[in-house]
Amino acid sequence: MQALNSQARVAVIGAGAMGAGIAQVAAQAGHAVMLFDMREGAAAEAISSIDRQLAKRVEKGKLDAQTRTAVIARLQPAASIEALADAHLVIEAIVENLEVKRALFSQLETLCSADCILASNTSSLSVTALAAGMQHPQRIVGMHFFNPAPVMALVEVVSGLATDPAIAQCIHRTAAAWGKKPVHTRSTPGFIVNRVARPFYAENLRALQEGAASCATLDALMREAGAFRMGAFELTDLIGHDVNYAVTCSVFNAYYNDMRFQPSLMQKDLVDAGHLGRKSGQGFYSYAADAAKPLADELTASTHVDTCVVEGSLGAAQGLIERIKAAGIKVIERDGSGLLRVGDAVVALSDGRMAAERSQQDGHRNLVLLDLAKDYSKASRIGLSCAKGTRREALDQVVSLLAQCEIKASLLEDIPGLAVLRTVAMLANEAADAALHNVGTPADIDLAMCAGVNYPVGPLAWADVIGLPAVLQTLDNMQRAYGEERYRPSLLLRRKVAEGSTFHD
Repeated sequence: MQALNSQARVAVIGAGAMGAGIAQVAAQAGHAVMLFDMREGAAAEAISSIDRQLAKRVEKGKLDAQTRTAVIARLQPAASIEALADAHLVIEAIVENLEVKRALFSQLETLCSADCILASNTSSLSVTALAAGMQHPQRIVGMHFFNPAPVMALVEVVSGLATDPAIAQCIHRTAAAWGKKPVHTRSTPGFIVNRVARPFYAENLRALQEGAASCATLDALMREAGAFRMGAFELTDLIGHDVNYAVTCSVFNAYYNDMRFQPSLMQKDLVDAGHLGRKSGQGFYSYAADAAKPLADELTASTHVDTCVVEGSLGAAQGLIERIKAAGIKVIERDGSGLLRVGDAVVALSDGRMAAERSQQDGHRNLVLLDLAKDYSKASRIGLSCAKGTRREALDQVVSLLAQCEIKASLLEDIPGLAVLRTVAMLANEAADAALHNVGTPADIDLAMCAGVNYPVGPLAWADVIGLPAVLQTLDNMQRAYGEERYRPSLLLRRKVAEGSTFHD
């Protein structure tokens, strides 16, 4: 089934920020759009707001005046729901309440023609449940936009048990024609993005709760080593802790209290206190006018490094070696088990074990562990941890080596998987389970996480780069350290490692 013709009429129900944004997207794609809201005057107000936003883009030279005029001409407020009867596609963006949405769809079934597609912008409700009991459940589909809809590229096309695959394909192609990046997903709790993203928040919250580092330090590591646009604490402050915590609780409950999705008591405390983030003026950070911006912790050292020794491959951290060479430091390379020796220090990429545990098991004195970085040739900060017995002079030598490469070092408490590695491993693990359960293809899951929440790379593609055996080892070691089901590796990950393949083979 092809995309909707641009001459097809589109109706949007709900003139809030999301509904208005969807209406704007459809109008910009050339459709005549009717916007309806139960609140009198709301649709007209929303169209006026869209006009003002487009006017600003014209002033900045990002849009021509003729296009603005044409888009606004295609947007019409509907005086009643009956005015939507001749629509070819109706998208609802009303309150997230199952019974309210089902009542609306039941009404639309009696109003609209049998070939009208009925789409829900729900972010959390089951499309299967929305369609249950309808006369034509096959034409009900999820069309989940991300806020703000005119800006965010992703649309999750959600199929319930009864959704006609041809309808889902039509919506997928229509979203693509509207300039979006659509992905197919089954109607399971959280769909793709709200499910797979949970570890990004959960692992940073746990690291903070365990005293690994400050919020500012963990956020800096996510940005400057992990290449994420924002750290977990600044992002949840932006989203609002009431919203983020509610989504986590919803996913946790929907998966029958699976501990992978366990909500954080620290975040619950913020919600209980009314510290909701930017909108309340206080979250993990203060947003008062006179509040000083907290700085990330970083180590300093006064020694100078001339030479280091690399024994074997450092795995995902191998890119650091070229950077060390470029800094004018002599690198002696020889066979070995993947270690970097800097003076008295033994440096290794974390494998999910605590430094104290690894030092004891592998017999390395003065062991310093490196956290993961997205690109060691560009990272401006790297997390470190060390065993309690590691001499300060040895740690200083590692810090100096990094400083000479223009890399800041932040010391974390000795926790399994450090900060970036544990987060990425758990994101990849959840993405693997989503692929295993046919929630989406590996390609769609990776696309959803990049287009929907701006990840620097899809978690499954990132795991392929790290090496699936290394990811599996990290998770196995973390599960052993914590003794929790939370860190159990996905069956698909184990299968891929046993096959010697990758997620995208």
